[in-house]
Amino acid sequence: MNSINVITDNFILQSQVAELLYHNFAKDLPIIDYHNHLSAKQIAENKPIKNITDAWLQGDHYKWRAMRANGINEIFITGSTTSKKEKFLKWAETVPYTLRNPLFHWTHLELKRYFNIGELLQPSSAESIYERANAVLENKTPAQLLEDLKVEVVCTTDDPIDDLKYHKEIAQKEFYTKVLPTFRPDALLLIEKESFKNYIDKLSNVVGFSINSLNDLLKAIKSRIDFFDEVGCRLSDYGLEEIFASDYNEEDVNSIFKKRLLDSKLSKEESNVYASCILDKLCRMYHSKGWTQQFHIGALRNNNSRLLDEIGLDAGVDSIGEFPSAKAMSKLFNNLDRSNQLTKTITYNLNPSQNEVFATMMGNYSEAGIPGKMQWGSGWWFLDQKDGMEKQLNCLSNMGLLSRFVGMLTDSRSFLSFPRHEYFRRILCNLLAEDVKKGLIPNDIEFLGKMVQDISYYNAKNYFGFNT
Repeated sequence: MNSINVITDNFILQSQVAELLYHNFAKDLPIIDYHNHLSAKQIAENKPIKNITDAWLQGDHYKWRAMRANGINEIFITGSTTSKKEKFLKWAETVPYTLRNPLFHWTHLELKRYFNIGELLQPSSAESIYERANAVLENKTPAQLLEDLKVEVVCTTDDPIDDLKYHKEIAQKEFYTKVLPTFRPDALLLIEKESFKNYIDKLSNVVGFSINSLNDLLKAIKSRIDFFDEVGCRLSDYGLEEIFASDYNEEDVNSIFKKRLLDSKLSKEESNVYASCILDKLCRMYHSKGWTQQFHIGALRNNNSRLLDEIGLDAGVDSIGEFPSAKAMSKLFNNLDRSNQLTKTITYNLNPSQNEVFATMMGNYSEAGIPGKMQWGSGWWFLDQKDGMEKQLNCLSNMGLLSRFVGMLTDSRSFLSFPRHEYFRRILCNLLAEDVKKGLIPNDIEFLGKMVQDISYYNAKNYFGFNT
């Protein structure tokens, strides 16, 4: 492959209107990344990552999947016996084969924005790019990498039992980027998991009292929500196959909870009733704090048990699942809305066949004075690529108010992933410009530019209230 720079100034922008919208309105805006999996510890310690393999390939299951599909031996992907350079060279060997996969665009956007490297990554350029990237990373800390791309806020993903030590440390530092926790209580819901009892013991140790009943558990949960709120948390999140919304009464749930603490096996129905109760209670607690709740729904996880056993969770062997969503979402949100306890909500579906299901569900609930209270979120995981983003933007436009959309997030573990916001902004500008070209919307650059700015930054800034 010839080493031609694919990331030009007008990458993705296919008309003069698209160019004007991106360069004049979107390009220089700060970034609010309200959902990611960055390490608060790494940011607090703020030591240079130094090696491109650590910054780029460590924990990146997108790249792992591509390398496996290219026939690369696992020892060069997650193995402990190969060097960082060997792993990078195997990734470089794979990159030319990612053409038309979003990894091809992301890879070269990141090389361009962080390292000013414009050539294509391939075996012939790999050694040089490895050395040049490492030379830049030698003196770049996580906080500097975030500031370089004007990342104003990042919201990490945190377990309710986390002491948030590193978030507290970051708050005392003079970093450009505000780093806030997000409350992720999946472990509290999944009572059927083998690890559940041990998790409740850990929660008990954190809150300082025994948890032997549903009331004890709810008291502990409230204590942790209060603590997270004090440290700056303004969002919660769930990563579930489906939403739980079975009918319940607290007496039955108390019995189910106690039964599980005695190591008795629960039926599927009992597990669902318990999870439905805890989810409902959590949502009401979030409303009392003014938090936003997020639901990531529909991943079928850990499909390859051999790699799961070898590598552990997040091995890169997850896929899109088929789970019912509409009735449970309707029931949960309606119950909360009836008692005026439905807080601001963002839903994300992984199965694209459910785009219209999610988009229309979020239009059923509203509140005076809160524009866009119920959000259908940006294309997630397998859908956060050009085609997936365009479909999400088009569906949202048809079913709701695109102008009130809170925009993009990375959902990433990498400090080098933030050019994905640029990718999204370019796609958005080009999409609007194509409508102008077709005569479907007015050719009013200032009006459209304001819309682009809102979706790219200001809607999120106003919606979450981070006080940046």
